[in-house]
Amino acid sequence: MRTDRILARLEQEPERASNRDVPRMSRTRKALFGSALGFYAAVVLAVFVSDRLILLDWQVMLFRPYKQWPELHAALDYFVVLGQRGPTAVLVAAWLGWRSWRQRTLRPMLALGAALLLLNSTVGAVKYGLGRLGPHYATTVGADEMFAGGDIFPSGHTANAVVTWGILAYLATTPRARRVLSVVAAGFALGVGATTVYLGTHWVSDVLLGWIAGLLVLLALPWCEPAIAAANTWLLDSRDRLKQGRGLAPLPFPIPPSTGRGEPRGALRPGRRKPRRTHRRGP
Repeated sequence: MRTDRILARLEQEPERASNRDVPRMSRTRKALFGSALGFYAAVVLAVFVSDRLILLDWQVMLFRPYKQWPELHAALDYFVVLGQRGPTAVLVAAWLGWRSWRQRTLRPMLALGAALLLLNSTVGAVKYGLGRLGPHYATTVGADEMFAGGDIFPSGHTANAVVTWGILAYLATTPRARRVLSVVAAGFALGVGATTVYLGTHWVSDVLLGWIAGLLVLLALPWCEPAIAAANTWLLDSRDRLKQGRGLAPLPFPIPPSTGRGEPRGALRPGRRKPRRTHRRGP
């Protein structure tokens, strides 16, 4: 291959329309989101009121898969890293940063940021709110181990694997790439979830809820697309204006001018009535 062909491939692609290949919140996606939300609530409810799911958790935990197949332990210790937030975010961000540079748009990076923000806020809130202990720290056989100071329900590794690798399929620009990346992301997510159960770091129900939690984030992303598009336009405009020495671009939403007292001009303090206008009569 000639050098000029290699350099041509490294050149930036023509700028694409901002609304091209952007997923919409269709009726089908809304139905899937509602169904996933229902499954999410069902899993949480089953942990509290059903003995069957808790029994399954304890049966798998006491089976101790890592002792049944110890030869897999070393390999799966490395594989589970594909669900850790730090390493996977760096890998995916590097690829999406390359795509952002080639396509002259920040949308891939902004979509990743929005997905991780949704993931951390939703999964983190449930984790610390329910406070479930993991299998290695369980205190009472047959108990759900809720509200005991833990942070493993839902499984963060599993949810992160769904979102971090699923965002590649979400941002794919061709149907074929979307199908291939969906299969790859599903394989990583299923594998990471099963690996955490094998290692004994999560209950089966943790992994079930982690899969659903990650899917909910991916299904909800189209609701974030208007904000992503506005942020993309503002950042690129600000970059161009800074190059010209003109300062930042105006924000994409109006902000009332400040009075210098920490409140917008024209805002009324509690208990203060708006003054009535009076018209002076002539002499």
